[in-house]
Amino acid sequence: MAKLTIRDVDVNGKKVVMRVDFNVPLNNGVITDDNRIVQALPSIKYVTEHGGLCILLSHLGRPKGEPKPEFSLKPVAEHLKKLVDTKVHFGNDCIGEEAKKAIDAAKPGEIVLLENVRFHAGETKNDENLSKQFAALGDLFINDAFGSSHRAHCSVAGITQFLQPAAAGFLLEKEIKYLEGAVNDPVRPFVAVLGGAKVSDKIGVIENLLNKVDTIIVGGGMTYTFYKAKGLPIGKSLLEADKVDLAAELMKKAADKGVDLKLPVDSMVADDFKNEANHKEVGEDGIPDGWLAVDIGSKTQKLFGDIVRNAKTVVWNGPMGVFEMDNFAKGTFVIAEAMAEATDKGATTIIGGGDSASAIKKAGLADKVSHVSTGGGASLEYLEGKELPGITSLTDK
Repeated sequence: MAKLTIRDVDVNGKKVVMRVDFNVPLNNGVITDDNRIVQALPSIKYVTEHGGLCILLSHLGRPKGEPKPEFSLKPVAEHLKKLVDTKVHFGNDCIGEEAKKAIDAAKPGEIVLLENVRFHAGETKNDENLSKQFAALGDLFINDAFGSSHRAHCSVAGITQFLQPAAAGFLLEKEIKYLEGAVNDPVRPFVAVLGGAKVSDKIGVIENLLNKVDTIIVGGGMTYTFYKAKGLPIGKSLLEADKVDLAAELMKKAADKGVDLKLPVDSMVADDFKNEANHKEVGEDGIPDGWLAVDIGSKTQKLFGDIVRNAKTVVWNGPMGVFEMDNFAKGTFVIAEAMAEATDKGATTIIGGGDSASAIKKAGLADKVSHVSTGGGASLEYLEGKELPGITSLTDK
């Protein structure tokens, strides 16, 4: 890493301001998935065990710049108490008197979680005054919130202008290690599996990866914009009509660069967008009028599965079908299983957050791949070759 990491800074006796991603799903004040909290524990414990006072900043949901009780981090503080063996203090605000009061009450080796940073409108505008107030909370800064690192917000990037050293936490370091290794120094064959609904969400990723991968697998709803570009019938499948020419261009670019761009050879189609709908399997030229594609077909499952199993580096972002509906989840789960098998054979396998992370968890295989990213949007922008403000703003080694 070209940036300082948590190991490079002395935290003993220091107030360490740490940006974490505690944007967890809540149901009536109860956390339904604490993965993001658990992922941040190594960095938090490193600070407390090395004699630092750990001051945590996070957002939760989209309160739109004002305090809203349903977006309070208080339930997260209660949950955090169960996961650590040191005292956890909660501050009713992330700046000003309330924040100061909570920090003053805490001792080195303890944790302070401050209230939602997005309760202040300046957070998402990267307001200089708010960044200064965050910086005044402590002696050094750690960013461990990969999921927010593509945003130039006060608590992610703005704070670093006024608080140095600014270093990467263990989770951020791990995310960069896997993504950078895959994109810039992959063991070949390098395969990218891209799914999801829209080509427009993945244009930048496809264009960047065309210079790096051996094979791009395209599945999910975005397939049918490519089908349209090839003159194939798509029924009432998802289509971005304004992206058909672009899809044709991407296929030509892939061919020119010697990259194998694979589209499904068959699809599962349904006569309605619901799990109970009538459904059947058809070839690539057989989608009937009035029917829509909802998953990749069995021949494609085998074809894509074999490519993934024989790869040495795989990045997967986006499901192969409507995996939320059990009848149309098979294609996505076949990819998940192939990823696990490839990992078993020594491949580096990376799930790029978002729906793919949900899918691999649903398949029960999250611990059978090399890395599941905690940030969907951030990992996509990284794969597009964009610079992430939360990383570029850290102190150089």
